[in-house]
Amino acid sequence: MRQENQSRVSEFVLLGFPIPQEQQFLFFTLFLVMYLTTVLGNLLIILLIRIDSRLHTPMYFFLSHLALTDASFSSVTVPKMLLNMQTQRPAISYSGCISQVYFYLVFGCVDNLLLSVMAYDRYVAICHPLHYTLIMRNELCVLLVAGSWIISCSSALLHTLLLTQIMETVNQTHRVSEFILLGLSSRPEDQVPLFVLFLIMYVVTITGNLLIILAIRTDPQLQTPMYFFLSFLSFTDIGFTTTIVPKMLVNFLSEKKTISYVGCVIQMYFIYALGTTDSCLLAVMAFDRYVAICDPFHYVTTMSHQRCVLLVAFSCSFSLLHSLLHTLLMSRLTFCNSNIISHFFCDIDALLKLSCSSTFINEVLIITEGPVALVTPFLCIVFSYIQIFIAVLKIPSAAGKRKTFSTCGSHLTVVTLFYGSIFYEILQPLSSYTVSTRMATIVYTVLSSMLNPFIYSLRNKDMKRGLGKLLNMKKS
Repeated sequence: MRQENQSRVSEFVLLGFPIPQEQQFLFFTLFLVMYLTTVLGNLLIILLIRIDSRLHTPMYFFLSHLALTDASFSSVTVPKMLLNMQTQRPAISYSGCISQVYFYLVFGCVDNLLLSVMAYDRYVAICHPLHYTLIMRNELCVLLVAGSWIISCSSALLHTLLLTQIMETVNQTHRVSEFILLGLSSRPEDQVPLFVLFLIMYVVTITGNLLIILAIRTDPQLQTPMYFFLSFLSFTDIGFTTTIVPKMLVNFLSEKKTISYVGCVIQMYFIYALGTTDSCLLAVMAFDRYVAICDPFHYVTTMSHQRCVLLVAFSCSFSLLHSLLHTLLMSRLTFCNSNIISHFFCDIDALLKLSCSSTFINEVLIITEGPVALVTPFLCIVFSYIQIFIAVLKIPSAAGKRKTFSTCGSHLTVVTLFYGSIFYEILQPLSSYTVSTRMATIVYTVLSSMLNPFIYSLRNKDMKRGLGKLLNMKKS
């Protein structure tokens, strides 16, 4: 039975400027010229900076990104404004309004942060000219730009999610304000043992991954692309586990195993963002092993530090946008019947089953875009390892084969554990929430993050040495 109140606002009317009817065409032409000048001018700046090698400096690198942001910032508002000037009813749909608000905040925040970055660049150039090249190196510039985008996307997401709650006009008597998470077991005698088990797993996960990050950062011999990616994978694993386990631990010891609507949506966003980042980083690490084994003479140039930073930045940005798309579409749904989620976290499939509004768009997106975010990195990994196997088979000695392939053993183990459990869960019937399904989910959400430090350190002499140095430093 659907109980959705039909008085829900589906669109908004934009009043625009108080322009007399006879002057509409004049203002339309004025804003059209301004918009075309903005877009073409900024695109010209980007092209000039990319073409002229003399402009490949930090200042012009930031300027090119500022120009791209300015063109996008104008495109969020002006085209809709021009369209409304030519229509009798200047309206915008609910989803269109939410999307416009999000991108308006994103590009506005990026603009602000880039201007700050450019001010810092000028400060270094004028106040520390002798150290300018050393301070404003390529990797720092890329990190500053990537950080600006990540902060802006996160800030805009937070405001947009809160705005969707204010704009929601569904009848409050029929609207679900919180969900009940069934968890792993409903038996009271299981709660304390499960709490102790997952608390130990969580502490081991955080400690192990932090040790990996610290060992890589403090040991100069571990400053290589492979360990650079591994440090980010450990950081992502910490965030991925923290998104799920603390709420599980609270629910184990509480009688009312609930999570608020906003908390559920935020948890879903970070689960899919960090999970997708994990998937992309595993693909990037497979590419790193492919270059190291199949093209070793060009490894240093191919896997330059700037390219490594770009690969990590792309993985994070793609994952954030992928998760944002699903989260925004989820926030438009109405939940007015059951509020019981058959899971221990806010899973998108479980939430769609509870919705009393149309989920057609969400389901289409899951079928079309969802596999791209999961299958594409997996196919990249498969392709990389096929090429690696071919290269290893060409090595004449058995000892050489073992030594070469040993560098891939840890990564291949992690990939098998992560993707194996995910594909096992996907292949199960949608209505099932069996013990095996729960175990598969625990493997890729909790167990994989806990075992990664052990997998990468137990079979890796460099990692063992780095951890040994770190522990000796702490003792001294």
